[in-house]
Amino acid sequence: MQPAVNRDSKVCHHSARVPVAERRFRHALAGILLLVLLPQGAAAETAPAVRKILLLQSLDRGSMVFDKFTADFRTVLQERTREPITLVEFVVAPAGFTEAPGKPMLDFLQSIFADQAPALIVTVGGPAAAFVRSNRQHLFPKTPVLFSAVDQRYLGAAPLAEHETSAAVAIDYTKVLDDILQLLPDTRNVFVVTGTGPLSNFWYAELQRNFERYQNRLKFIWSGDLSYEQMLQRAATLPRHSAIYYVSSGTFATGGWQSEQRTLADFSARANAPVFGAQGAWLGAGIVGGRLLDIEGLGASAADAAVRLLNGESAARIHIPALSMAPPMFDARELTKWKIPEVRLPRQSVVQFQEPSLWGEYRAEVFTGIGVVVFESLLIVGLLYERRARYRAEVESRRNLALAADANRRTMTSALAGSMAHELSQPLNSILHNAEAADMLIASGRATPETLREIVSDIRHADVRATEIIDRHRTMLRNHPMDQRPVDIHGVVREGIAVVASDTRARHVRLDVDLPLYPCLVNGDQVLLQQVVVNLVMNAIDAMADTPADQRRVTVRNEVTTNSVTVSVRDEGSGLPASDDKLFEPFVTTKTSGLGIGLTIARTIVEAHHGRLDARNNPDGGATFVMTLPWYAAAAVN
Repeated sequence: MQPAVNRDSKVCHHSARVPVAERRFRHALAGILLLVLLPQGAAAETAPAVRKILLLQSLDRGSMVFDKFTADFRTVLQERTREPITLVEFVVAPAGFTEAPGKPMLDFLQSIFADQAPALIVTVGGPAAAFVRSNRQHLFPKTPVLFSAVDQRYLGAAPLAEHETSAAVAIDYTKVLDDILQLLPDTRNVFVVTGTGPLSNFWYAELQRNFERYQNRLKFIWSGDLSYEQMLQRAATLPRHSAIYYVSSGTFATGGWQSEQRTLADFSARANAPVFGAQGAWLGAGIVGGRLLDIEGLGASAADAAVRLLNGESAARIHIPALSMAPPMFDARELTKWKIPEVRLPRQSVVQFQEPSLWGEYRAEVFTGIGVVVFESLLIVGLLYERRARYRAEVESRRNLALAADANRRTMTSALAGSMAHELSQPLNSILHNAEAADMLIASGRATPETLREIVSDIRHADVRATEIIDRHRTMLRNHPMDQRPVDIHGVVREGIAVVASDTRARHVRLDVDLPLYPCLVNGDQVLLQQVVVNLVMNAIDAMADTPADQRRVTVRNEVTTNSVTVSVRDEGSGLPASDDKLFEPFVTTKTSGLGIGLTIARTIVEAHHGRLDARNNPDGGATFVMTLPWYAAAAVN
């Protein structure tokens, strides 16, 4: 159980093993006792005694269902009672508590009503009803009790006692699952939100039994061991074909509590799956809907029963049928949000929160808008020619970029011709030596099928390697328009490094590469991006011409961030000139044989991919060029 306190009081946790906490709890109860009793003592001489109703709440304020019921109950009770009454209200399960000091609670209630027993005990919700039933012999056993807004399962199968009656509800939680499967037939996972604490533990056990017949079709994910933030995080990362079944947030695994309105708003904002529930009070607060329990009128029925009990009528004669679930109701906004067609709704469904029609609500504005549209259409027609000219200019600019990039690639390939020849010489020499060896073996009569097979295999591998080298350089030389598509930027960097690998060895440059193991997709042209990588690495190698051979090192690193990926090329050269503001302008170069368009083309290519290219000097010498590209949108979603 959980500690019962006055709604307006502060609550201190109680434990029999922690005397300080128990003293604080008793001090808090004593303070409430003074607040309740002193005004009555001061007025006792001038006013007659009033009858008291002990109203035991299950939860603090914040439960949309219980708050609505209590408000209706209070209003109707005040309207229909002729004699003065006082509602003495306490909370059985304060926010953040998972255990309740039952005996201190009973002692406190008995001290409150030491002079005058309550005329009626009214409970709201399951925990309050369970508290009264378990302590009935010590909690004013002759006082009539009205169990209200409580699920029938909390009252158990045994009949009510002589002085007890109920205004209960009957919720079939499996009907909500049936609604989920009708609206979303592909559902495979259901995240059941119950929180923690006695109330949540009760529903966890009940729902597990109720949901047994769905075990072969649905996988249930329970929230009992999660904090509030962990519940929201889980709701935001559910697998495909999932739904969220909100039963009760209760308390959290780490303590604490949130109001239902706040909880539903947070789930609706962060969840990647639709939220369902069984309470009509939640419709419009973030749930999709379905067959719901609408407590409208239950507060009035409970108030009528309370008046009859106060008038002396026997509790055994008061029978209020349990409130059952209403016909299906849905929130049109949630149906639209989760793309649920209305043809899937059950028959006789009521759809609320539909947007009003434009014509019916804004007829005058529609006519005005039509006039504005006609006027703007005339303006648009006048701008079409300019738009077409701008489009042609953009196409021409892109064509010029492709031509300039092609010229730059050819210049780079010319510079790499020596390294390409060196790369090809190795597989070609291997082919020649293997062929000579085979000829010698055949001439000497020592050739065996196994030996010849090994020689042929070596020749085949060398030929494949030579073909790959030629294809790599042919790709760099091929002239083609920019064609953006999803490409793995890590693979682009690996291909670019392969192009310059021989040149780095010839110039005694150590090449360090740090690439993540998993792919990262960007929307781009593979050849152009590879050209940028080759350009940056070759510039880094050229910048270390005067650097001692044992200190020449180029570091290429890819780093993936939240929305982008960066490719950095770092060298150990002399660094950038002091005034590097013109570094990326055309025909500006520090090389004696350079054209000064390499970095210009590289930046233009990167900007055409919606990225940026920056350069900076390193604190310990050398320079670093950084290319930043956004993720491919589809890759970010998957």
